Amino acid sequence: MLAYVLKRYGGPEGSSLMEVPEPKPRSRQLLVRVRAAGLNPVDFKTRKGGVRLIQSYRLPVVLGNELAGEVIACGDQVRRFRVGDRVFARVAKDRMGAFAQVAVVEEDHAAIIPASLDFETAAAIPLAGLTALQALRDELHVAGGQRIFISGGAGGVGSFAIQIAKHLGAQVATTASPRGEQLVRQLGADTVIDYTQDRLASALSGFDGAFDLIGGDTLEQAFAVVRPGAAVVSVGGLPEPQTASKDLGRGLGLQALFWVASISLRRRARQRGVRYRFFIMHPSGEDLSELARLVDAGAIKVILDSVYPFERIADAMAKLETGRAKGKIVVTMPSGPTG
Repeated sequence: MLAYVLKRYGGPEGSSLMEVPEPKPRSRQLLVRVRAAGLNPVDFKTRKGGVRLIQSYRLPVVLGNELAGEVIACGDQVRRFRVGDRVFARVAKDRMGAFAQVAVVEEDHAAIIPASLDFETAAAIPLAGLTALQALRDELHVAGGQRIFISGGAGGVGSFAIQIAKHLGAQVATTASPRGEQLVRQLGADTVIDYTQDRLASALSGFDGAFDLIGGDTLEQAFAVVRPGAAVVSVGGLPEPQTASKDLGRGLGLQALFWVASISLRRRARQRGVRYRFFIMHPSGEDLSELARLVDAGAIKVILDSVYPFERIADAMAKLETGRAKGKIVVTMPSGPTG
């Protein structure tokens, strides 16, 4: 089968399309013929070697973290799916493999695609949608009447986060460029800050929570946007000890390393009287089913920036790395034989 394979860490030249053996499902796994796969920043960060501290891979390895396709085989203990089902999933973090014509998916990581969605749309949901849902619902505990700040609202995670926060009853402020302002307002943002012109601290204050998707100076400004006692949850900052224990299930060694790495950032959060949390989502078929229900009902619209054929995945990755995509970038797989 054809797959996009990471052969060595570094620049784009370390990854290429090549033929590899088709994987085999274990007892609680599905074998999925991939019809479309979504791209995410973690893909190029993995290629560069930027996540090796959190997750290391034995190279060569097939890249890709989310997919949509059809079940073509089931392990002998699979009970929730059958051959022919249309499914979408965030694949296992320790294996990846979505950028291929065929992939293995854990049974409890997958969900049925609603009849109203095509494969391209479904493939854009898992990683970004789960990140937004779990951060807002489980970490920030967003509820009706709250005011929530979300940075980078026009991006992949941001486009989901604005809509989910609005669905949960919150008022939403976000950042966007002039080019992205119309999109985030269409998604439901009540207040839009032009990050090319304005500083957050002078425009916003007293918010009940913040979801940071950018990191750096934007994250530090978010500490000043929320009220004392509130939480700032980030996917763009530095990991802290809870990231290692709660999100990664790792022991004291990595917790200590993250404690040292984030000490200055956590100190600045404490000085503002706010709580800082770096968050990594977890695969969940149950949460994917909830997202599917919301999309099917029209409560969430999936924003596709662009769709590329699989043979142009290098071009798709290059566009992703510019950071200018509005919504998600997706690749579609060839429909011919897998090998």
